Amino acid sequence: MTSLPSPGHRPSSRRFAPHPPVAERGAEIGRRIGVGLMYGLWKPRVLGAWRVPASGPVILAVNHSHNIDGPMVMGTAPRSTHFLIKKEAFVGPLGPFLEGIGQVKVDRSSADRTAITDALAVLDNGGVLGIFPEGTRGDGDFASLRAGLAYFAVRSGAPIVPVAVLGSTERPGRLIKALPPLRSRVDVVFGDAFQAGDGSGRRTRTALDEATVRIQERLTGHLENARRLTGR
Repeated sequence: MTSLPSPGHRPSSRRFAPHPPVAERGAEIGRRIGVGLMYGLWKPRVLGAWRVPASGPVILAVNHSHNIDGPMVMGTAPRSTHFLIKKEAFVGPLGPFLEGIGQVKVDRSSADRTAITDALAVLDNGGVLGIFPEGTRGDGDFASLRAGLAYFAVRSGAPIVPVAVLGSTERPGRLIKALPPLRSRVDVVFGDAFQAGDGSGRRTRTALDEATVRIQERLTGHLENARRLTGR
């Protein structure tokens, strides 16, 4: 997740806005690739995908404990998704590939204005933005949220759909660190959409801090429910 810009920051649209059909076509290709890879290598069980609004801007807030969390959501979500992805992943031939499928490169060490502009353009064009609100892969428990998610939600007015990706990395049989064992079941649980703001339209630092607290409560509650539902 990129660092939070100043509350009054109004980025200008650059890459996505002029050609939204191109970006959406790329993201749809990415979704199809994700379907093939995720269902080919693992056994996804998808619950609650109908909770993702069928149209309009949406933010998918995903917990992050596996390296496959992003591709898994891309392959199981009912709509094509543009994820904010750390710039370190855009190396060699993977860089043009990720850009070609509509993913957004972000420098997590600073307020990356280009990434902010591109992410907001996705939402302004009625698309789906995927975010790991914890900022990096960890326990995947939403215990520590960065404020960037609140900024995008309040700034755009897009609803947030919490997503829990649950799969064991502790059992034997995994060939690569931080990946569930091949052909094992991975549960992807979509929650109810909600608004992060308080309805006042405020975009002050205080309003964003309050929104972050509300978001964390909703995401943590969804993760607890998802674990009970799936037995994870």
